[in-house]
Amino acid sequence: MRTPLIAGNWKMNGSSQLIEEFARALEGFPLPPTVEVALLPPFPYILEMQRALGASGVKIGAQTLNPLRSGAHTGEVSGRMLKELGADYVLVGHSERRRLYRESDEDVYDRMVAALNEGLKPILCVGETLEERDAGDTERVVLRQVGKVMAPLEPEQRPLVTIAYEPVWAIGSGRTPSPEQAQEVMAAIRRYQGDFDAKLASGLRLLYGGSMNARNAQELLAQPDIDGGLIGGASLKVDDFLSICHAAG
Repeated sequence: MRTPLIAGNWKMNGSSQLIEEFARALEGFPLPPTVEVALLPPFPYILEMQRALGASGVKIGAQTLNPLRSGAHTGEVSGRMLKELGADYVLVGHSERRRLYRESDEDVYDRMVAALNEGLKPILCVGETLEERDAGDTERVVLRQVGKVMAPLEPEQRPLVTIAYEPVWAIGSGRTPSPEQAQEVMAAIRRYQGDFDAKLASGLRLLYGGSMNARNAQELLAQPDIDGGLIGGASLKVDDFLSICHAAG
């Protein structure tokens, strides 16, 4: 049985005040025990969030990492540092990192390996642009991104990865594929894992991202191959995010 995961990606947003709002809300509105919940703030807030929310059961994560452990890389943060701060999760390959910061499939793989080597739980982000969807290339693009990272991993590493499918055209747009369209892609990702082994395919946790919110979460999470959500804008709204968490329970 796969445990649902709801992970909130704050991107370059958030504040100490918002962390306090979450802490107050969680005092009187405990998380469902059958759902794992994580929040991924900007780097400066990781330790503060860990201290404020750790007792609530919320796991803390980061939005990226440098593949090297240390060195002359001004402005970068390593997986070792994130682990020392108490981070559990880290995103790798988010579409904004691929598009804005030119991270290639090879760069994403290097970050994946670095995360695994430090004992972090990586969430691999994959997804197609609107042009690729309109051209009928969704499955080819998504499975290429999955394969470039998953195929070279050692067999014992693959079950440690969570995969988040985020159609690039849906992120922050308020537009989402229908639950059936999202399920179709998620099922294709799970079938692909079956090429490695059936146990991996059945146990791998798959998240849907791309404008999941309090209104559409329940319908999306009801799909058989959607095991949770990678939440963007709605993770900055305390009531909406907690509503999604409870929809997953």
